[in-house]
Amino acid sequence: MSDRELEAIKAKKLRELQRRVTLGEHSKEQVDGNKILNKIFKGRAWEVFNAAKSQFPVAMAEIERLLVSMTLQGKITEIQGEQLYALLREIGLHVKLSTTIKVTGHGETKLLSDKFRESVK
Repeated sequence: MSDRELEAIKAKKLRELQRRVTLGEHSKEQVDGNKILNKIFKGRAWEVFNAAKSQFPVAMAEIERLLVSMTLQGKITEIQGEQLYALLREIGLHVKLSTTIKVTGHGETKLLSDKFRESVK
């Protein structure tokens, strides 16, 4: 083999190794990030976080990184769903959450919309 061929093979293997390391670190960060967030998220925080992530994926990736970083530094120990929602609104991310109102009466739990329909009949 010539020196050029040998160098080309080495370069190719180095690129492949770097790609594997980068992919491995990225997936490891994601798993660790979720574990860390799971420790601080209370109540409906995951519901708010996932809704925001689906609506604002780019911004939420940065917010996720910051939340993990601040948690590791000890600046955040707990965050409720309502607090996360308020924080996101403060920075301009108006997250739309799906909401339902249920009414309990006469031993039954019904959606408020169903209750209205029944009263109109």
